Amino acid sequence: QVRPLESGGGSVQAGESLTLSCTAPGFTSNLCTLDWYRQAAGKEREWVSRIRWDDYATYDDSVKGRFSTSRDKVKDTFYLQMTTLKPEDTAMYYCKGVGGGICDAWGQGTQVTVSS
Repeated sequence: QVRPLESGGGSVQAGESLTLSCTAPGFTSNLCTLDWYRQAAGKEREWVSRIRWDDYATYDDSVKGRFSTSRDKVKDTFYLQMTTLKPEDTAMYYCKGVGGGICDAWGQGTQVTVSS
């Protein structure tokens, strides 16, 4: 099974923007929903956002109005556009499919570090 693969993480200053990518072969054809999660060092993993198979998007309150999730169906690539980043956004970010079959798989994560 081909697993999702995140990229685009890095180090930025507070207030800046960053866009993460999640390449997930087969997710478009299998009508997968895609979640983004994050986990700060020493903390529990938390849900960030969801883009449903029909592109309906929802967000955790902590990122609502600052983050936006979308996808390129042709490329089987999902995006998490992050703006007005805060130090508390610092975490390892993961994408995870939802929907059964090949959808139910985690990526390995990409690190985002925001300094004040």
